[in-house]
Amino acid sequence: LREAGAEVQVAMTAGAQQFVTPLSFQALSGNPTRTSLWDSAAEASMGHIELARWADRIVVAPATADLLARLAHGLADDLVTTLCLATTAPITVAPAMNHRMWAHPATRANLDLLAARGTQVVGPEDGPLAEGESGPGRLSEPEAIVAALGSVAAPASDLALAGLKVVVSAGPTYEDLDPVRYLGNRSSGKMGFAVADSARRRGAEVTLVAGPVNLPTPAGVHRVDVRSAAQMREAVFAAFPADIYIGAAAVADYTPRVPAANKIKKSNESLALDLVRTPDILSEVAAQTQSLKLVVGFAAETENVADYARGKLVAKRLDLIVANRVGVADAGFESDRNAMTAYWRDGEKVFSPGPKTRLADELIDLVVERLHA
Repeated sequence: LREAGAEVQVAMTAGAQQFVTPLSFQALSGNPTRTSLWDSAAEASMGHIELARWADRIVVAPATADLLARLAHGLADDLVTTLCLATTAPITVAPAMNHRMWAHPATRANLDLLAARGTQVVGPEDGPLAEGESGPGRLSEPEAIVAALGSVAAPASDLALAGLKVVVSAGPTYEDLDPVRYLGNRSSGKMGFAVADSARRRGAEVTLVAGPVNLPTPAGVHRVDVRSAAQMREAVFAAFPADIYIGAAAVADYTPRVPAANKIKKSNESLALDLVRTPDILSEVAAQTQSLKLVVGFAAETENVADYARGKLVAKRLDLIVANRVGVADAGFESDRNAMTAYWRDGEKVFSPGPKTRLADELIDLVVERLHA
């Protein structure tokens, strides 16, 4: 944050001080670290209120399950919660906890309460956790948190999608070959989930149709889980009428004509699969749904990205298509970063490579722009 030109002041909970010393943050921030409501020197001038008024943004990182609960229910029993209750600045929380705690209904309810008040939630990420388990609960990378701060919506002035319903599809689809195996792809769903979160923070009512991924549901977003392309089509159309459809899912192009009832045995040197085309959800949405103001597609390509993307834009009758090259290092499938270009009939926009969270915000900015074009 300081490298980006921000002035930073740090307030620590008692728990945070068990991991990092206040002196460390003082050295990094260039300002004294605040640790207690009972600091007589600071509180002689109502320092916690002064700090709450001073801040343009408040970032709580990491935000534990306990701290999220206290924030959701308006407790002010230490310096950090008091600051959050006293400020009028936008608040961003970056959760970090055990994956079971993250999935607990109480935590989800607390996040929904915070989201309804305009709190921005960044992460958590999926991966190895401190206790040796793995799952959603890792603190987002600093780069992703800082990128998200650039798009924090003001309480009323930046809700450009307020009153609109947005449907987002994300992740892969799995087409069963037999009870053991399936045809799938490497889509992680991270881009689509980030887009859904960004649209919700801009005021939209968001339905997220998710293929089989291991990602936490963005706060305030209605999620529908599916497995196959046929199930995704059914869920997408069930979510209509809507104003905007963003098809970020990597939907299978083919599915077995008849999945085997039992496990296919390794009895021959070769195996021929009888595959049939799956429904083209994006084309059907663009052709059949009259209520939509904007239809956005995604194209993941390994070559001739611009040509293929523009071809799909016209063939599928889309308003906007977002293309990215897959199979390159540190971008695209399974990565937290991406590099992409958006195309419409008479223009294009090249996005600077970076975290998918930032790119999602920039894409929603473009969606808002194209809505009023």
